[in-house]
Amino acid sequence: MSNLQVLEIIENLKGRRNYEEKKASKLGFNSLYAYIESKLLKEKEAEAAKILEQSAAKEEMIEEKKLEKKKSCSCC
Repeated sequence: MSNLQVLEIIENLKGRRNYEEKKASKLGFNSLYAYIESKLLKEKEAEAAKILEQSAAKEEMIEEKKLEKKKSCSCC
């Protein structure tokens, strides 16, 4: 148990600790620590996916702008 962020979250649960422990055991986790650690990992992966999605959208816009500039005449 070395992740300080997980330990801090567990300390701040207060009245929700029993609820979270039941939820963790229902989902098959051995401990509340493992459950919270998994939740944090999923959040980080979701953020990374969101950032990649945004950068891909920006790249597509840049490529579209480059294609538009290659036209040789004003009638097309």
